[in-house]
Amino acid sequence: MPQDKRSAQSCAALFRRLLSAAGWLIDREKLSKQVPRVRADDLWLVPPEKLKAAQDDATILAIRDQERAGLDIITDGEQRRESYSNRFATALDGIDVENPVTVINRNGRPIPVPRIVGPIRRQQPVELRDLKVLRANTSRKIKATVPGPFTMGRQAQDDYYRDEEAVAMAYAEAVNAEIKDLFAAGADVVQIDEPWMQQHPDQARRYGIKALNRALDSVAGTVAVHLCFGYAAVVRDKPSGYSFLPELEQSKAQQISIEAAQPKLDFKILAELPSKTIVLGVIDLGDMTVEAPQIVAERIRRALEVVPAERIVVAPDCGMKYLPRAIAFAKMKAMADGAALLRRELGAN
Repeated sequence: MPQDKRSAQSCAALFRRLLSAAGWLIDREKLSKQVPRVRADDLWLVPPEKLKAAQDDATILAIRDQERAGLDIITDGEQRRESYSNRFATALDGIDVENPVTVINRNGRPIPVPRIVGPIRRQQPVELRDLKVLRANTSRKIKATVPGPFTMGRQAQDDYYRDEEAVAMAYAEAVNAEIKDLFAAGADVVQIDEPWMQQHPDQARRYGIKALNRALDSVAGTVAVHLCFGYAAVVRDKPSGYSFLPELEQSKAQQISIEAAQPKLDFKILAELPSKTIVLGVIDLGDMTVEAPQIVAERIRRALEVVPAERIVVAPDCGMKYLPRAIAFAKMKAMADGAALLRRELGAN
C-alpha cells in the first residue's frame, strides 16, 4: 500500500477514535458523519428542556478557552449550531424542513436538504441572543458568523422562485437584517460564510457578489467573508489555489477569510485583493498534531511576502468543531504564540 494512502487511513482512524471520546453536549460520533442542512435534533445529548442552559454553559467554556489561549477576537464557539448554516437557514419563513428532499452534496454523498416553498423572510433575529451571551461574558472584541446568501441558496431545493439568483437575493435580504441586529447588539466583526462560492465559481461570478453586496447594504461595521474547501475532517484532498477569490475584491466586505495551512495555499493570489484585510488560516485542522509556534510564524511570514502586516489577521483555517477540545485549545494557543513571536521579530506591539 502506498505510504500516502496508509497515512490517510491512519489519520482517519485517529479522527474516529478521538471523536468517539466521551462528550456531554453533542454526539460527536454522529456529528463527524454529516454537515446537516435540515435540523438534526438527535445530535444533542442533553434533554430539550435543559438544552438552552447547557448550550449557554458550553458557550462560556468556549469563551474562556479562547481567552486563555490568548485570542484577541472571541466567538461564541457556535455551541448552538448543528452546522455553520442550518440553524439560521431553517429559521426563515418560506422554508419547509418537515418535508426535505435528498440531493448529492459536494462530496458525492446523499443528504437531506430543506425545500423553498414560499417567500424567504426573516421574521425575527436568529442569532441575537447568542451574541448577547457572548458580549456579556467577555471584555474582548467579539465576532459573530452568519451563513451567506449564495451558500444557503445552494443548500436548498427551490420549489418556489424557480430562479437561483432570485433565491440568493431573497436570502441576502434576511442576512442583511440579521447583520444589522448583530452590530447593534455589540458585534465588532460579523463573518459571512460563503464556502459554496468556491465550489460553484461560475454561478458565483454571475450573481454571488451581487447577492453578497445586497446582504451588506447600509451595514456599518467590519464584515469578513469566509471561503474554504470544506471541513478538514470531511475533505482531505484540497487544491493549492481557489477557483473563486480575486472576485471578492469587488465586494463591500472589508476582510476576506481563507484557509491556507492545510491546502498549502499559493499566497501570490492574495496580491489580487489589494484593498482587503486577509484573515489568514494558519492552523491545519486536518492534522491532530499541534503546530509549534515557529511553524505558525513561518506560515504568516510567507504571507508577508505578498500582503503587509497591517492587512493580516491570523485565524484557524476553518471551524474547529471536529477537533477534541484539548487539541483545539492547544492549536489556538500555538496560533496566538506564533503571532506573538512574529510580532516581536518585526518589532511590533
